[in-house]
Amino acid sequence: MSRAKIVLWLSLTLRSSCSLCRARFIKGQLQTPGYPAAMENGTMPCGEKRPPEDQETTVTEGAARIVFPSANEVFYNPVQEFNRDLTCAVITEFARIQLGAKGIQIKVPGEKDVQKVVVDLSEQEEDKAELKEGANVAPGDQPQTAAVGEICEEGLRVLEGLAASGLRSIRFAREVPGLRSVIANDASPRAVDLIRHNVQLNKVAHLVQPSQADARMLMYQHQRVSERFEVIDLDPYGSPAPFLDAAVQAVSEGGLLCVTCTDMAVLAGNSGETCYSKYGAMALKSRACHEMALRIVLHSLDLRANCYQRFVVPLLSISADFYVRVFVRVFTGQAKVKASARVKFSPDCGPPVAPECEHCGQRHQLGGPLWAEPIHDLDFVGRVLEAVSTNPGRFHTSERIRGVLSVVTEELPDVPLYYTLDQLSSTIHCSTPSLLQLRSALLHAGFRVSLSHACKNAVKTDAPASALWDIMRCWEKGCPVKRERLSETSPAFRILSVEPRLQASFTIRDDANPSSRQRGLKRFQANPEANWGPRPRARPGGKAGGEAMGDRRRLLQNKRKEPAEDLVQRAAWLKTFPCKRFKEGTCQRGNQCCYSHRLPTPEATAEATSTNCPQTLNQSPPGPGATTGPGVD
Repeated sequence: MSRAKIVLWLSLTLRSSCSLCRARFIKGQLQTPGYPAAMENGTMPCGEKRPPEDQETTVTEGAARIVFPSANEVFYNPVQEFNRDLTCAVITEFARIQLGAKGIQIKVPGEKDVQKVVVDLSEQEEDKAELKEGANVAPGDQPQTAAVGEICEEGLRVLEGLAASGLRSIRFAREVPGLRSVIANDASPRAVDLIRHNVQLNKVAHLVQPSQADARMLMYQHQRVSERFEVIDLDPYGSPAPFLDAAVQAVSEGGLLCVTCTDMAVLAGNSGETCYSKYGAMALKSRACHEMALRIVLHSLDLRANCYQRFVVPLLSISADFYVRVFVRVFTGQAKVKASARVKFSPDCGPPVAPECEHCGQRHQLGGPLWAEPIHDLDFVGRVLEAVSTNPGRFHTSERIRGVLSVVTEELPDVPLYYTLDQLSSTIHCSTPSLLQLRSALLHAGFRVSLSHACKNAVKTDAPASALWDIMRCWEKGCPVKRERLSETSPAFRILSVEPRLQASFTIRDDANPSSRQRGLKRFQANPEANWGPRPRARPGGKAGGEAMGDRRRLLQNKRKEPAEDLVQRAAWLKTFPCKRFKEGTCQRGNQCCYSHRLPTPEATAEATSTNCPQTLNQSPPGPGATTGPGVD
């Protein structure tokens, strides 16, 4: 064997040996009982101190305990605990419905056992004998039960497409009964390594299967009816639009699809073109933007499902914090799809409104298309609310879940969008009535009214706009607006120039105060700490950014505002340029002129000619040593 071949053989052998040793060492770390404790304090099992960037943090949420790198906050966001708690509650009730149809009862930790039916045995001795003989029922005749942490052969197959550290999937395995399997998928190798370790740490390897793949390709590979998932959870960074087409095909018949959207700036109307390219609808800037965002997402889901003769049925649609979250069931039916198209997009003989608003005279804005049907299944919401209320210790955010779902059950299901108190008052420049006063006036007028979970001062009502503005005109008469200060073309002048046809009564009614408000439930979340919002986008390879988030926020604060101008520096800078009118003999300002009245020397003229001078006077002064300047007219 030649020397070159011997060296190559030894190199390959050593490389294989190193890889094998490294794999055994990592496997030993994951299986060593003392390794998780060592990771909490940032030391290796041998006692060697690890670098600060490799230290790890342990977080306990619900029944799960996860480990993630301390230097990378993208793997855990405490703001989303409400999202995860609500998802566990929804999937539990969905499993109760699905498995109940198969004769399987689920056992939820903390819930009381179902009361047994008491039978009167005093009628006949024969019945007593038969019941005594049937006391020892065969094991196969016993009602099947599904408990948390156990594999249910007829249970739900769950996919979390973007799992990060695997916290959500691990919580499913440890808190939701009736599961067959959970696939925790992520495209990042670093994230999948964390998922494997956290699965071992929580002892749920029999239920949770880590997977490294593109979420879209994984869902496209499960389009067959026998391979579809009963539950798919998508919680991406930003928009879920790239995953929706694959998701509506990979969820089973009647399955549950859970989608989170954190790109609220797009859905709230800040970029209508971007919203149209992602969701197929134009978002408008309005006070009802949060409910509009929910209806845009539902329309986008239904539109993608219709391509495959499928349609969606919303169970619960929530706008909370900085995101929206929808839970829908997906069904197949060509007739339903066609009926949906006729109802939503039936041909019309003309525009439903005039070019200008009949009340304020302003031009109408066209948005949508939107989901116009109910966005909640109130029966299902009631089941989730009852389960959380009877077992409040199950979730850390149970109090908030009760409050939000209680407001959801009070919403008018057939009234899309809403008004806000400040919007109505600011339009006509009057003082703002209280919520109870406006609700009482609408109830006195014979209209229905409710709150909205998406906005604290929202008013949902079936009253037409003419009746609502009549109520506001009556309110304005109690505290008149100075009409002479209003422009004749302003919306306030146009609205107040019309006498109200409806005489509103603002006497407080008992039914004007909703039940959730009377009970003092926690309906609207207040920001509990600074920087309450989404975490930064994940870096390639799972690495954190070079700057701390606090420093980065301070660096980018007011970055679009122009810095304060130093007037003394600008005056000295302008004096370096000759005055064109002085050379022509027409400048009348003398020493008060901001430009120089000294005649330029030939050397200065040649130097000025050779420099590239901007042609605007509005340019900010250059830094020290700059030779360019504005042109002088």
